Amino acid sequence: MTILALEFSSPQRSVAIVRAGRVLSEAGETGGRGTNAFGMIEKALAEAKIEREEIEVVAAGLGPGSYTGIRSAIALAQGWQLARGVKLLGVSSAECLAAQAPAEKLFGRVDVMIDAQRNEFYLAVYEISEGGWREIEPLRILTFAEVQARADVEEIMIGPEVTHWFPNGRTVFPRAAALAKLAADRNDFVTGQKLEPIYLRATNFVKAPPRNPIAL
Repeated sequence: MTILALEFSSPQRSVAIVRAGRVLSEAGETGGRGTNAFGMIEKALAEAKIEREEIEVVAAGLGPGSYTGIRSAIALAQGWQLARGVKLLGVSSAECLAAQAPAEKLFGRVDVMIDAQRNEFYLAVYEISEGGWREIEPLRILTFAEVQARADVEEIMIGPEVTHWFPNGRTVFPRAAALAKLAADRNDFVTGQKLEPIYLRATNFVKAPPRNPIAL
C-alpha cells in the first residue's frame, strides 16, 4: 500500500510517502498559511520516484492544532479522492506525537500538549516504551492552571509549542512520516465527507434572523 500523508496541524508542516511500511520520502516547510502544499507534495513524489497514479491512500492529520492547516490537509485529501478514487484515513496528530516519542528517547508517562487557544490546552497522556505507546488518559481540554499543576510535578511534556509556556517541556512537531506509519496499520477508511478536524469544543453559533420582506 502506497500512502501519501499530510500533516499540517502545526507551524511545521510536512508530507511523506510510505510504501509497505517504509518511508520513501518526506518534505516539510515552516510557514503556516504561506505553506506551499502542492510544492511539498511534488517534491516528495519526485524523491520517492512515485507517480501520482500510484498513491492508493491519502492520510490526513486531523489535529488538534491549526484549524486552517488541518482544513487544508482535509481539502487536499478530499480533492485527491474525487480525482483519483483513493482511500482516505484521518489520524490524530496527538497520537502522531506519541508515536514519535520513542525516537526522541522519551519514555514513561508523557503528556502530549497542544495549544487550544483561550488560555487552554489539548492534553492526552501516553505510556511510552521502546516497544511503542499506549494511551492512558484520553485527549481533552484543560485550563492553563491544570496544565501548570502537571508541569510543577515535573511530568514529561511534549508538543509543537510547549516551551512557549513551559520551558522544561520538549518541542516536538507531528511529522507526516510518523502519521503515514500509523495509517499503514489501519484499514478504517472513510469518505471525504467523514474527514473532520478533532475539535473538542461544542460549536456555538447564533442563527441569523429571517430577512425582512421587501415591499414591492
